[in-house]
Amino acid sequence: MTRTDLPTAWDERSTLLAMLQYTRDTAVEKCRGLDAAGASAAPLPGSPLMSIGGVVNHLRWVEHSWIENRFVDGPDLGPWTDESPDQEFVDGATLPLADVLAGYAEQARRTDALLEGLDLDDRSASPLSTGEHPTLRWVLLHLVEENARHNGHLDVLRELHDGTTGD
Repeated sequence: MTRTDLPTAWDERSTLLAMLQYTRDTAVEKCRGLDAAGASAAPLPGSPLMSIGGVVNHLRWVEHSWIENRFVDGPDLGPWTDESPDQEFVDGATLPLADVLAGYAEQARRTDALLEGLDLDDRSASPLSTGEHPTLRWVLLHLVEENARHNGHLDVLRELHDGTTGD
């Protein structure tokens, strides 16, 4: 896989989608060569659910929630419940990393297919807590921000596990 943050064209949509894909690819790259212990380890005392597998699984389900559920008004298929609102982190730490990565890749494919028929100015089916229906533009920027922030967590978790660092 060759990661790049350069779009195929310099319009806004191409740039947003390139950045989203770059942050996805970066999360996957942080998992390259990782063993099962590294995928499930949660070494941060203040964040007992923060494992590499958990973070990647969270990214998968956040993308589902924002695009498939909130934006196009599809069913919420996420693993979270009232009793376990962070279940995606729990599941990601216990599932084989290959399964987590396959789920993340499948979610990206579904998201990309849905985005093909949408305009950046389209509004989400579900409102934010403020009552505002965000544009697709805002949702894509939010996903880039979410992925980038969690890629920083993946950097730290990977370095703590086996010393691996990198871009």
